[in-house]
Formats: sequence, C-alpha cells, structure tokens
Amino acid sequence: MGKSGFITASTVSGGRKKIVYVDDMNYSLISFKKGLGKFYEIYLGESAVHLYKILENITPDLIILDVNMPDVDGYEIIKELKASSQYSQIPVIFLTSNIDREDVVKGLSLGAADYVLKPFNADKIIESIENQLNPNKMKKNKITAKRSGNHSVLVVDDIASMLRTIHHALHDKYEVFLLSKSEVVIDFLHNNRPDLILMDYLMPVLNGFELIPQIRALPEYKEVPIIIVTTEGTFRNVSEAMTLGASDFIVKPFDPKELNYKVDRHLRLTKELHDKKTEAANQPAAKQITSAEEDELIRRAREEIEYFLH
Repeated sequence: MGKSGFITASTVSGGRKKIVYVDDMNYSLISFKKGLGKFYEIYLGESAVHLYKILENITPDLIILDVNMPDVDGYEIIKELKASSQYSQIPVIFLTSNIDREDVVKGLSLGAADYVLKPFNADKIIESIENQLNPNKMKKNKITAKRSGNHSVLVVDDIASMLRTIHHALHDKYEVFLLSKSEVVIDFLHNNRPDLILMDYLMPVLNGFELIPQIRALPEYKEVPIIIVTTEGTFRNVSEAMTLGASDFIVKPFDPKELNYKVDRHLRLTKELHDKKTEAANQPAAKQITSAEEDELIRRAREEIEYFLH
C-alpha cells in the first residue's frame, strides 16, 4: 500500500479520536475509511508490521483488528499489545468474519473489548467504538431501553445478598431468574430457556466449573452465553473456565455498569452469530466472482489507495 506500507488520515483539528484498523484486505480498509472517516481520525494498516510503524508515531484511542491475517494474526497481536505497559490500556475490538463461539470466547479471553462481525454495518461498529470511548454517553442514549421482555437471564449463586445485587443491576432491562441451589440448575433449564447464564464459581454441591460441562451437554445450550462470577479471577481459573465452555468472567466485587456491559455484549454477539449462521444456511451456493469482477475490484482499490496517499 504505497512506500510507507500503510495509509494515514489527514491531520484534522477538533481533537477527533484516533482509531487504528488493521486488516490484510484492501477493500475492508477502504470501506472502513469511507464509513467512519468523517467521525474519527483513521489510521489503516495491512499487517502487524504496519501497526507497529503507526504506533511509533501516534498513541491511538482504540485499535481494531482483523483475526485472520498472514504472518501474525489478530490473536498474536492482541497478546503483544496487552503485554506492553505502553499499549495494554488501549481498547482492542476484533472485526472479523469468524462466526464460531470458540473464536469469540478466545478473543475476549485475550483482552478484546468487543467482537463485531463482518460484513460490518457502520452504525454497529460506531456503537461498539463509542461504548469503549464514551461509555457514560452511550448509557444516557440508551436510558429508554428498559426491559423489553425479549431477553431473560438466569443467575445462580448461593449467597442471597449477591442474588439481590445482580437482580437490582439487571431487572430494569431483563427478566431475571434467581437460583440459590446449583443442584437444581439442570432441572430448571429443562423447563425454561434463559438467554444468558450468570453463575458463581464457588458453590456447595456443584460448583460453577462442574456445572458448565453439564449445561453445554444440553443441545439447546451449546451457544448460550455463560458468564462466571467469582472472587478468584486468577489466570488459572479463567483459563479453566474458558476451556470448559464459559463465555466470559466477572470478578467480585464488580461495578454494575461492567456487569450490564458484559451481559449486553454477549446477548448481542449471540444474536449476531445466530443471524449469520441462519443467513449462511438459507443462502444458495455463493456466487463465484468472475475474473473481470475481481480485476475491477482491484482497480478500484488501487485508485482509492492512491487517492489517500497523495
């Protein structure tokens, strides 16, 4: 992409937030620039090498990564960023066509702030960005989004005060079911269908780690998000929970805003994954792009790149 290997937006006044987007597909970079360039100062790169060159010159407010890239993929990049004292606090969003729950869980467990599916909608990616950059503003904008009856959450914890705390945090937006005995969870799930499960780790009879495989063994719960709530957020516990099938974790004591954000995020991701799989299953065989069409796409991409570089 030119001599520098990456495209930068023009310097602008007004203190716009700096966003770096890394993707090895030119047309994705161009679409992103066109859709979001009027809102943010955009820096584009095709690889990890280009990202690090950009980071030598600026400190971005947020980084967006594709997962599947040659040489170094998005997972390896985020590992390096989160291990760096200079960049560890910069929010990272994955923008990718991967639709498997395991991919989402892996990205989030490595420290991704969010996960948006391609082909992306500008409004959707802007919402994800603003959730990271201006969380209080986004909360005010959504203040009217009270409980709609569309989603339900099951909370499992043997501590009554924790059940009350979580119920208070969520009941305005969701139908909340509360269970204090872990041994009745499976029976409950046979008769009800919550959209998300919040579950304590340390419980008598059956702990959270013992319950996760039992829940995942139920066909209708293979994709339902399970968030572990625990006082022991060690790397070992988190890794074990993710391996068993947990979608995320939250450490007690927690901020109700963080709890709401994680619940909202996983419900949205689950819906997007379901919609994507349904669309793929219902579509006829994909239309094969012709050589002429491919040449035209490449020509247009090169024109756009040359435009930005000059």
